[in-house]
Amino acid sequence: MQADTTIAVLDPAAAQAETTQPPRGIERAMLAESKIPVVLAVVLIVWAGILLLLYRTERRLARVEREMRG
Repeated sequence: MQADTTIAVLDPAAAQAETTQPPRGIERAMLAESKIPVVLAVVLIVWAGILLLLYRTERRLARVEREMRG
């Protein structure tokens, strides 16, 4: 165990080479190219949801304010 730690301290590249494995599953998908459109779509969907929530909340608040004024 001590020898492995010593190698990692003295030669980090060698330690990384020993522990590097090929990507599997979701890692392979996320490391593939052309992920910018997917990320952009997710971000736009999240923003659309936030804006929809704000719009609906504003409408409900306006309705409650009208009811309180009489």
